[in-house]
Amino acid sequence: MSELVPVLWICGPPGVGKSAVGCDLYTQLVGAGVHVGYVDLDQLGMCYPEPANDPGRHRMQAANLAAVVATYTAAGAACVVVSGLLDPHHDEPVSPLPRSAVTVCRLRADADVLRARFAGRGAQVELVEEVLREAAALDGSDVADVCVDTTGLPVDEVVRQVRTHLGEWPAPDARASRADLAPRRISHAPGPVLWVCGATGVGKSTVGWQLFEHARATGVPAAFVDLDQLGHLRVGGTGPAVHQVRADNLAAVWDTFHANGARCLVVNGPVDDPDAVRTYANALPAATLTVCRLHAGREELTRRIQARGQGGSWWQPGDPLRGQPDSVLRQVAADAARVATGLEQAEVGDHRIDTDGRTVDEVVQAVLASTGGRPATA
Repeated sequence: MSELVPVLWICGPPGVGKSAVGCDLYTQLVGAGVHVGYVDLDQLGMCYPEPANDPGRHRMQAANLAAVVATYTAAGAACVVVSGLLDPHHDEPVSPLPRSAVTVCRLRADADVLRARFAGRGAQVELVEEVLREAAALDGSDVADVCVDTTGLPVDEVVRQVRTHLGEWPAPDARASRADLAPRRISHAPGPVLWVCGATGVGKSTVGWQLFEHARATGVPAAFVDLDQLGHLRVGGTGPAVHQVRADNLAAVWDTFHANGARCLVVNGPVDDPDAVRTYANALPAATLTVCRLHAGREELTRRIQARGQGGSWWQPGDPLRGQPDSVLRQVAADAARVATGLEQAEVGDHRIDTDGRTVDEVVQAVLASTGGRPATA
């Protein structure tokens, strides 16, 4: 395809609401029938320690973003919405995106609003002051095509103003699917990869993150990927083969992380059956993939899903459960219980960990005991 792909980059200082606005705009475009992908840039840079030659991991994130946009476009996306920080040290922060027509939309908020948001998060004073300095610098810049003041506005009103400023984005003649025949992405990066899977609400994200923190604590350069964040894409009614899209993106991201020093990777995300596992394994032929499936009963899944719907877990960009009514959450829990049963019957995974009645730390320790300390050990 020779046409440039419309990319809307929503930027601004930390705490201004980039992810919330990006997710809401993506949802609206999906509802309007637009073939669209969404990327939260923070999710493409979870690699530690930070490379000395890439403070803020901006080049790392840009390389991963270019790969994800290419995957989405090949799968049929007509446009892509991105939310994330711009590199404050470069005047052309979007130049690494090939074959893309980038529109930069900057969100801003008054200093007292940003200060209050970070105070509510318990942030250190030094961090708050750094954020305010960054916000002031952005206010004095002209890198954006569009600027929207979010002070005192709810997310839906911010999105309305963004769309008003943009006009018709993407243009009607750019909304058709751009599906292209592209080769599957294969990573040649070696190293242990631990994939934490299971039904919705079983605790994949929380346990996976703690396993990543454990690997970091051992001194092993480590990276973390949430597979859901590599598959925000809708083309047609339900979207393309989501596992293949995620696997292609995972291969690209792992290549970037490994090139920047990571020597192990923790992945969390859903899986349907052994065929789906093979899709990811085929994308990572040089890695040592270990799949650990978490299991919980229906009662425990219901409790966790209801808590997540009410905001009782980490804020996941694009989380479909947050804010849903109880009736919807109960149906999701019933579906999750059926999925858990199916995964049990298919015996998916190299290891099975029962999470009923266990704390997060107890589950993490059980995973480490089952895997021999992976991914920090290989």
